[in-house]
Amino acid sequence: MLILVTLRREPLHGYAIAQRIRQTSDDLLRVEEGSLYPALQRMLIEGWVSAKWGTSARNRRVRVYTLTSTGRKQLGRETKRVGRVIDGIARVMRPSEA
Repeated sequence: MLILVTLRREPLHGYAIAQRIRQTSDDLLRVEEGSLYPALQRMLIEGWVSAKWGTSARNRRVRVYTLTSTGRKQLGRETKRVGRVIDGIARVMRPSEA
């Protein structure tokens, strides 16, 4: 979900996605390469993202990922699911009324 949210803002290459998640979360969340690239590959297969080759700011060849319309729909589903999980956690964390 974090990858999809990040790509909602703009197309990015893998390393930039990881950096944006880290920066946006004030270093609280980190996506390691060992998780990021397999996740991006699965998202490509599912049609949630598309990719094309481009050039990074350091003039390196990179694969730039873009969120697709199918990916936007999936992001909506994931956002609802995570919202339900957060609500459940909040209910468990509430002090009991004794």
